Formats: sequence, C-alpha cells, structure tokens
Amino acid sequence: MNLAILSAEVQAYIQSERKSDPAKLALAKSPFASVSSAEIARQVDGLQRAYRKVPSWVDKASLYYPDKLNLEQSSSSETAHFKASLLEEGKTLIDLTGGFGIDSYYFAQRCKHVTHCELNEELSTIVRHNFHTLGTQNIDFHQGDGVAYLRDQVQSIDYIYIDPSRRVKQQKVFRLEDCEPNMVILQDLFFEKAPIIISKLAPLLDISLALKSLKNVRDVYIISIDNDCKELIFIQDKEYIGTPVIHATLLDKNESSRTFSFTLEEERETVTNFHQPEKYLYEPDVAINKAGAFKIIAKQFNLSKLHPHSHLYTSDTIVENFLGKTFAVNQVELFSVFKKTKTALKGNVIAKNFPLKVEDIRKKLKIKDGGSLYLFFTTQMDETLIVIYANRLS
Repeated sequence: MNLAILSAEVQAYIQSERKSDPAKLALAKSPFASVSSAEIARQVDGLQRAYRKVPSWVDKASLYYPDKLNLEQSSSSETAHFKASLLEEGKTLIDLTGGFGIDSYYFAQRCKHVTHCELNEELSTIVRHNFHTLGTQNIDFHQGDGVAYLRDQVQSIDYIYIDPSRRVKQQKVFRLEDCEPNMVILQDLFFEKAPIIISKLAPLLDISLALKSLKNVRDVYIISIDNDCKELIFIQDKEYIGTPVIHATLLDKNESSRTFSFTLEEERETVTNFHQPEKYLYEPDVAINKAGAFKIIAKQFNLSKLHPHSHLYTSDTIVENFLGKTFAVNQVELFSVFKKTKTALKGNVIAKNFPLKVEDIRKKLKIKDGGSLYLFFTTQMDETLIVIYANRLS
C-alpha cells in the first residue's frame, strides 16, 4: 500500500481522471514522483468499479482501491444491504472471507460488532484504512486465515458469514466442495462457534446438490438485479430441522425488493395448466427460474404454461405485478410458416425450449437486432414449434 496515493494532491488528480481510460493512464507518464502511472491507473479503475458496486462510498475522501479482482468479487451495495436486512439487530458476526469489505460494512450497520478476516495482508490494510475513513467503528480486523482465527475463539458468535473463493489455482470452480475454504467439511466447526451460518455462493451453483451437502438449511435466497442473477445465499440454522424455504428475490437499484417464497415440495405437488398462447405472455425473472419455481409461479398468478419445458406463461386477461416481463401477443405463427416468410424483420429474439440458439436463428433467418418487436421461438404443448410476435408492456 503506497501511502503517497492518499495525499490530497494525488487524490484530487485521481478524482479529475475518474472518467478516463485506465489503460491509457497506465501508459502515460505519472505527474508524481512517488506514485507510478500503473498505480494511478489502478486507483482510477478501482474508483470506476466502486461507483458501480457501492456508489455511496465514491464521494468519500481518501479511499484506497485494491487490485480489480478484489473489486470484481465484491458484493454490490444492493445485495449487501439486503443480506444485512436478514440479520437480527444488535448481534455479533464474523466475516471469514472479508475481501474489499462491502458486506462487512453493511453488516456493521445492523450488528453490534463485526470481525473482518482477510488473508491478503495488503487488502486487509486497505480495508482497515477505508473503514476508518468511512467512520465505521464497530469492526475489528484480523489479517490472516479466518478459519484458523475462528478455531481459537472462545467467545460465542451469533453469525458466521463466508464467501468461499470460486477461483482456485487461477481456475474457476463451481462445485461447493472445490471452493476455498471448503465449507462442506467445516460445517461442524462453524456450528460449534455460532448457531447460524450465512454463505454467499456462486449463481451457477446447483441448488439441489448444495442442499444435499449442507446441513440444517433454513433459507435459500436467489438474488437478482435487473434480471441478472447475482448471488445465492444459504442460511443454515443449527436448531432448524424443517424443509428449506426457497426465496426468489428481485432487487432494484433503490435497494427495494420483491420476494417469491416456496418449498421444493410445494413445487413438486403443484399441478400446471397448459394452453396455447393467449392475449398475454409472461417471461419470469431469472431468479424465479433459478429457484426452480416453474409450476408454482403459474399457480400463484393463475397462469397457464405453453409447455412443461418452455417456462413461458400465458393468460387471456392481464396479470398485474408479475415477477418478470409481461408482453402483449400480436400474432402466433408456426415456425414452418415463419421460415418461408421473405419479409425482413427487426426484433428482439428469445429462444425458449427451441432447437436453435438465438444467434443461429438470427443468422439463418436474417433477423436484425433491436426495435420494439419481440419474437419468441418456442415449443407448445403439442410439440409444434411456434413463433410468437409480441410487444413488451411496462
């Protein structure tokens, strides 16, 4: 950590270059003898990433930014704020894999005390400085192995939070057992130290497999922002022996949320109605699909499905507040007829349960991208391939 970066002169320069290309700054000559052009570029890049991740921090003076990988792996302010809302106030928490500290910062707004553990010495020092600048005082910092630190604790802790690394030896991993630390084999230790374990897991993780590996899972939150799946949150409660509740949670940039909750047993027992496309078409948010709420979402909103595997829904009268996108259907055409159409089209192509991928459809049928028209290529209940012309409703 180069303390010269924190000087008023250098900080002012970094702020003045906040919209510049970091790659170009890295190649330019530094105006400061004590700060290299590469260091300036890293700080500007960090400032830009922080603006996207946690904009409330950006206007704070003298923040120091680590390597971009540390920022890329951080939570956003929206997801961190939501996770903090799941905690009881006035409790204690240890963040075993603290990283850049965005989660710890929001936990500290709700907890009595937070311990931030970070193996990387420089990153731990950076976070300690930033939190002092941000005025957060109820956090302690441990530079070192969080799990080893936890083993030595004799005082009780209310929450353990862990975000295991999905990058091991420069390779991305997706199985829970392959992440570091391996929380599957550490569960017993964790439950010796705290009654509740909260883990942030990869969006691509298979939820069903994780439920087989993790004990006493009380809640699973699938968090999306703008139809982009951001995080899976598993909450394990030492005293809980019931069925896990799955929560598909849709966040927005204002940190408000809408949640659809169910159990996998409820999903299995739900009977679905099927129908050809009617006046309105519904495409669920990615969090709904990731949660596996394929049948129960139809029951909740009184919708019919087009096909067991299409995950598109329809109704003759409009349904308000659907957890996803709603479209007005203009026309439905057999794909065999659509292929023969010579008229050039421009539209947003969506393929659901269809033998061709979007890029193949565009190339083969010469469909230009964009405009207000949506073209759904899918399969209906009688296994015929169809194309649905639709316009999105606000």
